[in-house]
Amino acid sequence: MESGTGERATQGSDAWARVFAAIYDPFLWLGERVTLGALRQDLIGRAEGRTVELGSGTGLNLRYYPGDLDELILTEPEAAMRARLGQRLRRIPRRVRVLDASAERLPFADDTVDTVVSTLVLCTVESPDLALREIGRVLRPGGRLLFLEHVRSRTPRLASWQDRLSGPWRRFAEGCHCNRTTDRLILECGLELESMAGASWRGMPPIVRPLITGVATKSEGFRATGRSVP
Repeated sequence: MESGTGERATQGSDAWARVFAAIYDPFLWLGERVTLGALRQDLIGRAEGRTVELGSGTGLNLRYYPGDLDELILTEPEAAMRARLGQRLRRIPRRVRVLDASAERLPFADDTVDTVVSTLVLCTVESPDLALREIGRVLRPGGRLLFLEHVRSRTPRLASWQDRLSGPWRRFAEGCHCNRTTDRLILECGLELESMAGASWRGMPPIVRPLITGVATKSEGFRATGRSVP
């Protein structure tokens, strides 16, 4: 495991980032218990081969990964979250690598990953289109993106509230865009959609309740634009 803990590990995080990392699990507790835990279990259980998780946060997905993966790599660019992740890994021991890496710049060569996992990540990254191109780049042909994301509501009234509260929510939730049309971005990124289903994140504020979960596959003809990692 390539992460530290404690005061040293959180260097590089501002004060609110450290607070948010500390309250993240308690804040999500009810939503995990009544909705998200079951969705995570169903989705993460499909991971296979060499698996890379984007924005692992405090490690809420860890318990759901199959035990027979070839390799599990957790990426997390926020130091305070990596510190919390390290604490969870001491309670749920398994062989993993933890990397300081963003979804927009993945440190893997082209066509070298079997599964990419993204849960509540594409709402937060600065450039989701670039992140999706990176996912396509690193996946092997036939490799799969497993996603669970909250999205802009299709209900005009709720979408309007998401727009109104997007600024305050983004400041509170460390860059999370509650009104991002992540479902459309996934459809347009060049991966082949296997499945996509909607759900409601019960136990959470209404502006983040609309969810999508599903699987997208890299086809043989996929072409990612941008950089290539040797």
